[in-house]
Amino acid sequence: MDELEELGMSVIAGTVEDRETAIRMAEEVGLTFPIAYGITEDQVADLAPIWVEDDRHGRYLQPTEFLVAKRRRTAFGTMYASGPIGRMSIDEVLFLLRNLDRSRRRRAAG
Repeated sequence: MDELEELGMSVIAGTVEDRETAIRMAEEVGLTFPIAYGITEDQVADLAPIWVEDDRHGRYLQPTEFLVAKRRRTAFGTMYASGPIGRMSIDEVLFLLRNLDRSRRRRAAG
């Protein structure tokens, strides 16, 4: 988290779950960043394409990561997968953000 803050970034989670479930989950795993709860499919779809599943467990959104540009309020990076393989790791996010930061500084200098 410190490295993200150094790059001027922050982490915000979102869940379709209700407030009580979100708080319980955050406490169980020790999350310290803000969590938006009660998010709808339409709200997620406003950022980027979503992957919705219907199976014997019911209807649910697959976990999805978004990198959102603050000024544009649009997703410039998304990733979703039905398992941990294929999801963004913190190292991949940091690599992308460092490269974006370097590019931004080069444009500003030149």
